[in-house]
Amino acid sequence: MRNTEKRKKISIGVEDFKEIIDKDGYFVDKTLMIQELLESNAKVILFTRPRRFGKTLNQFMIRRFFEDEITEKGEKVDNGYLFDGLAITRCGEEILQHQQRYPVIFMTLKSAKQPNFEEAYKKICGALAEEFRRHQYLLAGNSLADDQKIMFQRIMAEQADYSAYNNALRFLSECLWQYHGKNTMILIDEYDVPLDKAYQNGYYREMVSLIRALFGDALKTNNFLQFSVLTGCLRVSKESIFTGLNNFKVLSITDARFDEQFGFTENEVENLLKAYGMASHLEETKEWYDGYRFGDADIFCPWDVINHVDRLCKEPDAKPQSYWLNTSSNELVKCFIDKANKTTRDEIERLIAGEPMEKFIRLELTYDEIDTSIDNLWSVLFTTGYLTQAGVTETGAYKLMIPNREVREVYKLQIQEWFRENILRNTENLTAFWKAVEKGNTECIENYLNRTLSNTISVFDTKAPDAEKENSYHTFLAGLLAGNSNWLVRSNVEAGEGFADIIIEPEDPDAGIIFELKHARVASGLNKSCENAITQIRNRRYEEYLKNDGRNKIVLYGIAFYKKRCKVVVERINGERD
Repeated sequence: MRNTEKRKKISIGVEDFKEIIDKDGYFVDKTLMIQELLESNAKVILFTRPRRFGKTLNQFMIRRFFEDEITEKGEKVDNGYLFDGLAITRCGEEILQHQQRYPVIFMTLKSAKQPNFEEAYKKICGALAEEFRRHQYLLAGNSLADDQKIMFQRIMAEQADYSAYNNALRFLSECLWQYHGKNTMILIDEYDVPLDKAYQNGYYREMVSLIRALFGDALKTNNFLQFSVLTGCLRVSKESIFTGLNNFKVLSITDARFDEQFGFTENEVENLLKAYGMASHLEETKEWYDGYRFGDADIFCPWDVINHVDRLCKEPDAKPQSYWLNTSSNELVKCFIDKANKTTRDEIERLIAGEPMEKFIRLELTYDEIDTSIDNLWSVLFTTGYLTQAGVTETGAYKLMIPNREVREVYKLQIQEWFRENILRNTENLTAFWKAVEKGNTECIENYLNRTLSNTISVFDTKAPDAEKENSYHTFLAGLLAGNSNWLVRSNVEAGEGFADIIIEPEDPDAGIIFELKHARVASGLNKSCENAITQIRNRRYEEYLKNDGRNKIVLYGIAFYKKRCKVVVERINGERD
């Protein structure tokens, strides 16, 4: 039995560092990031990492360390205790002298996801107003002039004009300087969400202008700025947003600096599992949630690991499942597959089989360039976590691969959706295939299946056991057959002395169709595998399922697959071979 005494609480979805500490939550210590920030000497740093890798939590941690926080009543808040026992407290006075010494502007743009510019603009104005309200202690006393107080109140009440909101971050930092006598730190979380949604909904140019003005005044020409940290998923081109910004560092997933500060290292995952008596679950956790490469570090997805441990606490026998992929629409993978030509479809298959693809990557793009070419989509899939890298060639190409089992499932799901949309909508060819199945026309069936297999994206992992490969072909064939609304199609049906792969009950009440599928290890084994399939149907008497329903005109199919080739054998129930 696991020891449950004095265990920290698992915090799911808690983004504020202070809340985790106050509620005795388990915290993976990333506080040395603060020391790295102070030693970097950059005025503005942009961190780009995939979603759910701890960007927001790190921003809150930075805020709680540096902020000279004041309540609405003008009382100082002591947050020093939050860091007791953490690594940053052992870094010496040179670092600790900065603790709780600066005013901080903290703003997240992750809620700016509206379908039009007007609503998105209003949401951003609301986020600015909320941060002004957090600092409304500035309105007391004489640190602000009367006209500053009027402008402050207008912004806080969301009644200011467009130009005032463009200048709001710089204006607030000036007001904070007048009160505290110190320059301001500006922390912007999920800076690129408004741009992403604006591009998806057709108002990208308007949003670029707004964000450029908002950031330009705050980060480029702001004498009251100490330093700024921005986080996001995508490195948006400097020319589109950060024009003319000097002393600006972009630290992407390829940079070795700060490479262990987002996500969990293997040592951190081992310690977490041991803390909850789950050390034996390390290998499954690696298989599903490891595989990301940031700089020189191998990284696990923290969202997945925390959710998996939390579930294991309640269900000790729980198997890993997908958590990260369920937090997004995975639209990028869908777009990638939709745009793939035959060469790219082949590359996707090789990725799913675990083979790396060598590609030159653009780390800096504008959103309106993302889906203009397959090459750009390779780049974005890499920067957003749907691909990782296993090294760089001498020519500078990245060896891209799918990081782990969870993300592989994303591709498989999107491929299945693409298959339904692209293959099943060709009703003329599909109808001819269905008629061939009813008539026992093996030549027509083979031609259609071979042609479809050649033009689709397979998910038949070459490293998978034969049984798993058969399941993949089963899903492929069942999807084609189930499209016929006049058929009742059943899979893995208990029949006779076993389970038939696929049984079809056509509209004709006397007719029935049975499929048994096999995977051949070599192309020369296709014929033998077909024979084995027919023999299995006969020996296990699968036809009894249909006969019990009064169906006696029964067709038996043995189908064997090898990669993108298939062979079909058909028999009638009376033993006739077509």
